[in-house]
Amino acid sequence: MSDSLIRGVQVRREVLGDDHVNRARTVQTDFDQPFQDLITRCAWGTVWASDGLSRRDRSMLTLALLAATGNFEEIPMHIRATARTGATRKDVQEAFQHVAIYAGVPRANHALKLAKETYTEMDAEQEANQ
Repeated sequence: MSDSLIRGVQVRREVLGDDHVNRARTVQTDFDQPFQDLITRCAWGTVWASDGLSRRDRSMLTLALLAATGNFEEIPMHIRATARTGATRKDVQEAFQHVAIYAGVPRANHALKLAKETYTEMDAEQEANQ
């Protein structure tokens, strides 16, 4: 296993949590294993592992880019990751307002909807665990 793959697994677990990574690994097949290795090495083992930006900043940047490009499917996952990256709800709100101005109100509106739904789920989960 390469250093970037080892570091990628570690960073992915730190940002997304063990439960998420374990669920993703249980549905991994021979077909998508090369892709999973690629994103683990490149996204998590290189970009997310870099100390050039804080995880908080990287989290907000990722959410803004996902919303701006209309890649909404991963927004809930990255909203959940904010609990580990330090990006606050206010930070996310500000990032999506930037999206509204620079990439369009409909995209920001949809991203905010997904964030609200995800935060509601997270609050309910936290309340149930208390």
